[in-house]
Amino acid sequence: MVDPRIKKMASVLVNYSLELKKEDFLVIQGMPMTLPLIKEVYREALKVGANPYVIIHHNDISEIKLREASDEQLNFVTPFAHTMVKEADAVLNILGEYNTKQMTSVDAKKMGVVSKANREINEIFMERAGRGELKWSLCQYPTHADAQESNMSLDEYAEFVFDACLLDKEDPVAEWNKIHDHQQEIINFLKDKDHIEVKSKDTHITLRVGGRTWINSDGHNNFPSGEVFTAPIKDTIEGHIRFSFPGIYMGKEIEDIRLTFEKGKVVKAEAAKGEDLLHALLETDEGAKYIGEFAIGTNYGIKKFTKNMLFDEKLGGTIHMALGEAYPESGGKNKSSIHWDMLCDMKDGGEIYADGELFYKDGKFIK
Repeated sequence: MVDPRIKKMASVLVNYSLELKKEDFLVIQGMPMTLPLIKEVYREALKVGANPYVIIHHNDISEIKLREASDEQLNFVTPFAHTMVKEADAVLNILGEYNTKQMTSVDAKKMGVVSKANREINEIFMERAGRGELKWSLCQYPTHADAQESNMSLDEYAEFVFDACLLDKEDPVAEWNKIHDHQQEIINFLKDKDHIEVKSKDTHITLRVGGRTWINSDGHNNFPSGEVFTAPIKDTIEGHIRFSFPGIYMGKEIEDIRLTFEKGKVVKAEAAKGEDLLHALLETDEGAKYIGEFAIGTNYGIKKFTKNMLFDEKLGGTIHMALGEAYPESGGKNKSSIHWDMLCDMKDGGEIYADGELFYKDGKFIK
């Protein structure tokens, strides 16, 4: 018997997050463990007249490639990937792992080669999404491995995931519409501002956002969501920031990341653990040394760090910044084959100013 929450999640994903229409070509991607949700999304897509297609991935295959492929093979990108990003009307990526630590000992430089090889694919994806030609969403299916990573039992983690998606509510879509309206009030305050200043423990940065678009992340592209974000003007970030939560990249943890910026570019990068991977990611391409996203988490219903950025970056009382690719819909110009989010706690003395006006303090909006 299918968990009714999975059926409900599939319905919200198809009808709200992706807003699928008749004849839309939908690509659904996930690991074998996520098959229960894949099947229900597939059913819902058929109901609306869409044309769903499923791609099953497996980390065992990815690991073999990273460990045994030549540089030439690591740089190869299948033509099927080009076809997908050029032709799909919608893409749904379902997260859910067998083993979240599988890539821990893989050479960080090889990961960087693969990231760089996929740059063109990522650019096409971002550009089509920015033009409104490609709808996409990212969600989580509860698995034992992800539950263990979050220090929860499977039942506890499943409840965490489904509640964060507001599937415990009678009408989740109505609840997400309320979140949209609340976040729009924040955006209305920020949309005409230019100079942003962030202060927190071991952190003091400034950046400019004048002319850029603030995005209301309300459960469409990420499910769940709860953030407002934009793209800084590329060369305006100055100062230093300490990311107080571990950065996660392909299952590898980088702890206590500290970055220093001059004219928007990372000029110094340190980490207590995983510094080799941090530097490898920064060397992916020139755009990897610049910030593509600045965001404020607004979801105070997500109450704990789970080492899963789909949830963690939404934590109320935090900000996050992403090295690399900017979302075109925000007006960002930075190009890179990576988009890597890092999280900074603002609950203990954190402050954010917009054009000199304090509007956020100790993890909460005061305007």
